[in-house]
Amino acid sequence: MTETLNPVERTALLTAALRAAETLREDRLYQDPYAAQLVGETGPELLAEIRRATFPAQGVRTVPSTPDYNAIRTRFFDDHLRNAVRDGAIGQVVLAPAGMDSRAYRLDWPEHIRYFEVDRPDVLAFKAERLSGVAPRVDHRTVAADLTAPDWEERLTAAGYRPDEPSIWLLEGLLYYIPEADGRRMLKRVAAHCAPGSLVAADIVNSAALTLPHMRPLLDVFEGWGCPWVFGSDTPEELFDELGFDVRAVQPGDPEAHFGRWPDPVPDRSVPGVRRVFFVHGHRR
Repeated sequence: MTETLNPVERTALLTAALRAAETLREDRLYQDPYAAQLVGETGPELLAEIRRATFPAQGVRTVPSTPDYNAIRTRFFDDHLRNAVRDGAIGQVVLAPAGMDSRAYRLDWPEHIRYFEVDRPDVLAFKAERLSGVAPRVDHRTVAADLTAPDWEERLTAAGYRPDEPSIWLLEGLLYYIPEADGRRMLKRVAAHCAPGSLVAADIVNSAALTLPHMRPLLDVFEGWGCPWVFGSDTPEELFDELGFDVRAVQPGDPEAHFGRWPDPVPDRSVPGVRRVFFVHGHRR
């Protein structure tokens, strides 16, 4: 069934493979007991290719450590989601794209939460087949839609989402692959479909991560898969501010996003020409 997934959708299998590998580590930052079921036949092959690009047999690593980055990203957003819904003020969680994410199944959620997974039909069908018989731990609703489609708002609302009630949105592993104009348009539509005070979280690279020569081993892998990285921002706070959100941006390796695992220096934001990834999180004005 993986042959029905497009190149960007197949990266969800890479994420599942990374999470399955993290779960086997003694020093794991989280446990995902369902990731191994979600990798499909392709996931391990994608992970092997990423490992070869990241950790070359000859020479030193020049690109970010994808396994460490993915582990930190997953743990950071795990904690962020759980903290966001703890006090009961937010009753809706939206994952877009949902990919092979299993937070609805592996995390404990308050009873009042409605949990929406938005992704294209082939992704949701593959995931449903792989998790057949596994019960989510939350009021779980799937929405077969792409956030660049003209009608995803209507489909999400039809599934029970209330745009007039506070929500938290997680846009994980998405913005890299969307041209800037489309990404801005999508974020503006998300903002328009959120009640004031709703939360948003996302990851995004900076512009140097798309162009630095020493990033080529990793960039070439994604380009070879047919899903090149095309969008980055040096000022994610300003990007989200323009679209209606007040946010902070932290980097892997910052104190709140380290978890004892980030292997590289984190130069000050004022230093130019440095590859960066940002975890953006904040609220809708």
